[in-house]
Amino acid sequence: MMGQASDQLPGVPTPWQPDPSEPVRLDRAEMLRYLGHTGQAIDAELEERLARAVKTAEHAARPRGVFAVFPVEIADSDKTSAGQPSAARPDALAADGSSAGTLGSEPLIRLGGTAVELCGRDIFRHLKDAPWAALMACTLGHESERLLHAVGGRSALDAALLDAACSALVEATAETLDAHIQRLARDAGLSTTWRFSPGYGDLPLAAQRPVLAALNASRLCGITLTPSLLLMPTKSITAVVGIFDGKRPHDEAAPGCQSCRLRAACPWRARGARCFRT
Repeated sequence: MMGQASDQLPGVPTPWQPDPSEPVRLDRAEMLRYLGHTGQAIDAELEERLARAVKTAEHAARPRGVFAVFPVEIADSDKTSAGQPSAARPDALAADGSSAGTLGSEPLIRLGGTAVELCGRDIFRHLKDAPWAALMACTLGHESERLLHAVGGRSALDAALLDAACSALVEATAETLDAHIQRLARDAGLSTTWRFSPGYGDLPLAAQRPVLAALNASRLCGITLTPSLLLMPTKSITAVVGIFDGKRPHDEAAPGCQSCRLRAACPWRARGARCFRT
């Protein structure tokens, strides 16, 4: 897929499923993190319910996804493709990637051959030196969505446990797809950044819509978007990964609270947890 990458861009969306011989398994610690667990004792009854939720989630889910690679284009116009004022021109950026131009303006990354426009200083720093970017989307499918609704009608506790299990499982699915993209990149002599999702840092959730369109995600893996920008099925993830020719020209820090512009009002930090894995 990524061999002779420059000859194959913009990319064609490629459906993906995990290897049947290596099914995706959720991380129990990740599940407990979604439940807000901070070391409290777990009695035998709750332990049994946790185990049942894990088994149910892994049995019901049908992990799948789609990915594609596109060239990265730094916006060089004062207008976006929609005719609206763009974020900031690249020449108005300070050395650290922040805007040195009009107050409130934001740098803009476009992905060639698509309508994807990624606005924000955080995503600009993430992709500005990358010749290409991989878009990815994955989901547990509508099977898990129907099960979540069914369990929710029977037991609030079991519904909360299953919801956390499915959240951990879709995170594991995203990591598996990310690892697949990284492996393809390494085989082609390329390197990658960590995945960056809409809603992280200052990349708005509105980026979900063009990302899904560029991946043809609705047809290829059943992911759609609600008017309020929530992914359906709810246990779905989209992300973008920078791809470099050879070794990355800089060592980018992994995601962290100090680099996130939403940290002051973050509900995860309020309960001593994080929204990301290290």
